[in-house]
Amino acid sequence: MSPAVLQRAARLTGIAPQFLVDDLNRAIAYYVDKLGFELDFVYQSFYAGVTRDGLTIHLKHGSRLNAEKEHRKQNEHLDAYISVSGVRDLFSELGTRGAQIIKQLERRPWACLDFYVEDLDGNILCFSEPDV
Repeated sequence: MSPAVLQRAARLTGIAPQFLVDDLNRAIAYYVDKLGFELDFVYQSFYAGVTRDGLTIHLKHGSRLNAEKEHRKQNEHLDAYISVSGVRDLFSELGTRGAQIIKQLERRPWACLDFYVEDLDGNILCFSEPDV
């Protein structure tokens, strides 16, 4: 079979970023209560998965240095870029839920409307929609 045929047969079907968290139960509560995810599983009290609208994030007990977290925040190093539809409604919903919004909803030069949320462990999520 040629490589071109093999490439058409295989396709990526999903991706789940893995975020390090200091306290797994506290992180799960934040994702469920503040970000509207549902808990999928917990494995041996150190690993979990949460899902919203078919998108999954894995949470793993393990710390990052505070200096690294601050450096990432100051330089807007995203941990996840999440494409959405209805970004204005999502911004309003997450604000009402008490999510920690660190960059307000605004139009960006790259033709997107987006905002940033930080979780309790310094992971930064960008929620973005094309601004057409």
